Amino acid sequence: MGMADSAPQRTDELQSSLGLRSASTLVLGTVIGVGIFTSTGFQAAALPHPGWILLLWGVGGLLALCGALCYAELGATLPEAGGEYVYLREAYGQTLAFASAVVSLIAGFSAPIAAVLKSFMRYATHFLPQLAEDPTLIGVPVNDLLAIVLVWGLVAVHARGLRGGMGFHDAVTLLKVAAIVVLIVAAAAFGKGQIENITYVAPDFHAMTRAARSGAFATSLVFVMFCYSGYNAAAYMASEIERPQRNLPLAMVAGTGLVILLYLGLNLVYLYGAGVEGLAGHVEVGLVASRHLFGKTGTGLVAAMLLVTLLSAASAMTVAGPRVYYAMGRDLPRLSFLASVSNRRNVPTAALVLQGVVTTLIILTGTVDQIQQYVGIVLTLFASLAVTAVWVLRRKRPDLPRPFRTWGYPLTPLLFLGVSAWMLIWNVRERPLESLLALATVAAAVTLGARLRWPPTV
Repeated sequence: MGMADSAPQRTDELQSSLGLRSASTLVLGTVIGVGIFTSTGFQAAALPHPGWILLLWGVGGLLALCGALCYAELGATLPEAGGEYVYLREAYGQTLAFASAVVSLIAGFSAPIAAVLKSFMRYATHFLPQLAEDPTLIGVPVNDLLAIVLVWGLVAVHARGLRGGMGFHDAVTLLKVAAIVVLIVAAAAFGKGQIENITYVAPDFHAMTRAARSGAFATSLVFVMFCYSGYNAAAYMASEIERPQRNLPLAMVAGTGLVILLYLGLNLVYLYGAGVEGLAGHVEVGLVASRHLFGKTGTGLVAAMLLVTLLSAASAMTVAGPRVYYAMGRDLPRLSFLASVSNRRNVPTAALVLQGVVTTLIILTGTVDQIQQYVGIVLTLFASLAVTAVWVLRRKRPDLPRPFRTWGYPLTPLLFLGVSAWMLIWNVRERPLESLLALATVAAAVTLGARLRWPPTV
């Protein structure tokens, strides 16, 4: 047998080999990031009432569950790789789908991966204090260089094969979830907290007017919703999930439900350990609470848990994002190389490498913070459009089999869209420059997509 015969064949078909566990860890890995360990301090400052803080995370979880239910119907109806790209293509055409893919490449995956891995290096200074001095090498911060090494390390892990890459991701994510559960149980069992902290209301809250409380709640909810983003992660790999009509909805709904419980549990730990006044204004609330609960040793353990959490989140986005560009490559002949898949590895390697290159450039150019400032706007916009596809496809394609239908329809998508519209309006009012840049990005992507020559659809 010659070398040509032994070389792995390439195709544009991804094979179904992921079970319910891997589909669920995609959701858990993407959603649970650094936000849950940092944002509660700002909420405690704006709304210093334990009950209202817990209500915030409960309401945010309910809205995320509404989104997950809508995506579950879309994913079960159209079990293809690509997520929003596929849903928007079928509901609104290829131009809008192309725009969503471009936004996904820059703002949806590459920029968040860059931000997560830069955060990873920041928390790594707890164990490597010399990195806290921000040394440089060849004019580039060493922390950024190490973040780039992590980018390509994750690319290498997931390029070796779907089974091996997802095995790594499953292990890291399950370790993350187990660590969070252990933290919650340990805090309740022997943490040095005060039960009164969970019911103590700061005097500043009593001094707030009803309008001020409502405004603070609404503003805080925007950031809580960002902490829940990623509930749709499994949808990007629908074609690679076994029995997607069953496992995809189950993974997204059950995964989101578990996240809600973990988020509420962690916030109870923070409140029990430090109280609203001890948390108010602090960024690293996980470390603040653990210091009260467990002393210096506890902060080290929480810092280690944060590193695992961030690595899991970066891994999930590294593997999910390329499926969007893969789907686009299948539709657009000029980008067909993105749809090339090794039969042996079952990975769209070119799409994976493209995302790694864009992530590296974002880190090197120092534009992570700028992109992150408006990333939520464009992602909220396209998620909202995807949810409207539930309506459009029910009317446009009533013949499609729908093994899963959105619970509570049409109230479920209406609730999600109503809150999403409010979040977009809030962003436009509070961040006009970032909003303008976001809309300009979308407009440029739509214009480019409209000028491309797409093959005729069947």
